Amino acid sequence: MTTTRFAPSPTGWLHIGNLRAALFNHAIARQQGGEFILRIDDTDQERSKPEYVDGILEALDWLGITHDRVERQSGRVERYTAAREKLVADGRLYECFETPTELDLKRKKQLNMGKPPVYDRAALDLSDAEKDRLRAERGSHWRFKLDRERIEWEDGILGPISIDAASVSDPVLIKESGQVLYTFASSVDDAEMGITDVVRGSDHVTNTATQIQIIRALGYEPPRFAHHSLLTGPQGEALSKRLGTLSLRDLKAAGIEPMAILSLMARLGSSQPVELRQTPAEVIEGFDIATFGSAPTKFDPADLEPLTARWLSQQPLSEVAEDVAAAGVPDDLAEAFWAVVRENLKTRATIAEWWAVFRDGRAGRAEPEDAEFVAQALGLLGDAPYGPETWKQWTDAVKAETGRKGRGLFLPLRRAVTGMDHGPEMADVMALMRVKPQV
Repeated sequence: MTTTRFAPSPTGWLHIGNLRAALFNHAIARQQGGEFILRIDDTDQERSKPEYVDGILEALDWLGITHDRVERQSGRVERYTAAREKLVADGRLYECFETPTELDLKRKKQLNMGKPPVYDRAALDLSDAEKDRLRAERGSHWRFKLDRERIEWEDGILGPISIDAASVSDPVLIKESGQVLYTFASSVDDAEMGITDVVRGSDHVTNTATQIQIIRALGYEPPRFAHHSLLTGPQGEALSKRLGTLSLRDLKAAGIEPMAILSLMARLGSSQPVELRQTPAEVIEGFDIATFGSAPTKFDPADLEPLTARWLSQQPLSEVAEDVAAAGVPDDLAEAFWAVVRENLKTRATIAEWWAVFRDGRAGRAEPEDAEFVAQALGLLGDAPYGPETWKQWTDAVKAETGRKGRGLFLPLRRAVTGMDHGPEMADVMALMRVKPQV
């Protein structure tokens, strides 16, 4: 059975860049009728926060990315201990004692000699007595002993990958504090949870090479891997994980719709055009990992705004009934109101703004050169309520009185009623006005 996972670290709010891994892995599992696991990578107890865990769950739920079960790495410490003991017994995990300063000096020396900065495995030459002394003086960390051979796999996006393990340092798997690091915990989890497919960012390619060896050393076959390109800003600049405006919670607060996000992110960076979908199921149906390329993917948050507006314009009243009611629209006017405004909304928040226009009649404006004309025109408009014929009757009367016609007639009157240069048919607007417009 196809089994995928999304393994966010709860050290910050879920970010638009993280979402790609969640969406891609979710889509693959759902297409194959498999299992999608949400795995909280909370081994870093100092930086992991409960509110960030809650934020991950809320963001995925809001987007409609459903999981079959939740795992927390902090609850799997015994499994990591057992895996550690196996690797130590097999001679694949060894204790090291260098300080960060000593390691930095080694790297600089190697670079000055024109050599790759690869750990020299000096710890393997220490006697038991030397290890005891160093352990007492400074503590220790643990490294995985790589087989120094080529590590190869067929990447689902990047194609054939081959990395010479001799050019890579033996990775640190366990810190001096005892904290299990990502590379180790993820390998153990992927192996024991039967993960068949892993899609993640291209910044993990080297991790993948070492994890393939770790998983095999644990006695399992590694999953299939695919590495998507990283997002950049619209000008190719790096996207910071800490850029708050690109967290999903902030996009939600800005009124961006979930389907705008899913529709864009399921196609951005692929050879397929972005197409607005109506449901997560439609996004999944049209997803194809093979269409994605390796080039950096430019992401502009502004692209989400027209998608949000277009999605809202296509929705029936039932989809936004709570928002319409919350804006104060009476039930008997809700259908007519929604039919008039839905193609003129930026976000759900503007539902209330439109009802304020109809309810209060105080949104109007007039350019200085039109002030006298607008005042004269409003004098020719009777009191509410109005009907579908009001707009034509009013404009005919104003035209006859002032001689204005065309744009010079209609635009100032639209501004006087709505405060806007564009919008719904004014006959429909006037039929919903509860009071006489004021400028």
